Amino acid sequence: MPQFDTHFFSSLIFWEFLSFGILFLVLWKYAFPPILQTLDERERKIKESLEQADRHRAEAEQKMQEYEAKLKTASKEAETVLAAAKDRAQRIMEENEQRLRTETQRSKEDAAREIDQERRRAIQDIRNQTTEMALLVAEKVVGRSLNDADHKRMADEALASVAESRKT
Repeated sequence: MPQFDTHFFSSLIFWEFLSFGILFLVLWKYAFPPILQTLDERERKIKESLEQADRHRAEAEQKMQEYEAKLKTASKEAETVLAAAKDRAQRIMEENEQRLRTETQRSKEDAAREIDQERRRAIQDIRNQTTEMALLVAEKVVGRSLNDADHKRMADEALASVAESRKT
């Protein structure tokens, strides 16, 4: 085997080291700078992305806190408005109830007044009819026509007798 021959082996190693060195210099001069530049640029972009993500996360947390604060404020305002509306509705209901009570009382008083007036009018009508009937009866009984003074006296007597009969 020629590769294990010492004279040939040492010469082969020399050429391997020399070709490796040349390849390394060529790579160092032409391949590594763009690769390292790409890696550096990629590292920079990753750092910027992480920093931007941190900024966005911080902004999102701040906006979330602002939103929660606004939500709490809106909730408190809604509760205040709701309580005010309930109080107003209760006050309006009480005012309506009071107005209805007043109107009902006034209607009752008006009805009582009308009933009293109608009762008095009916009593007066009954008195007038009773007087006329008493006069007619008296005319028939007496057989003659009565003058106004007789009418009045007989009406008063009839009314007095009706009033006494109602008392007993």
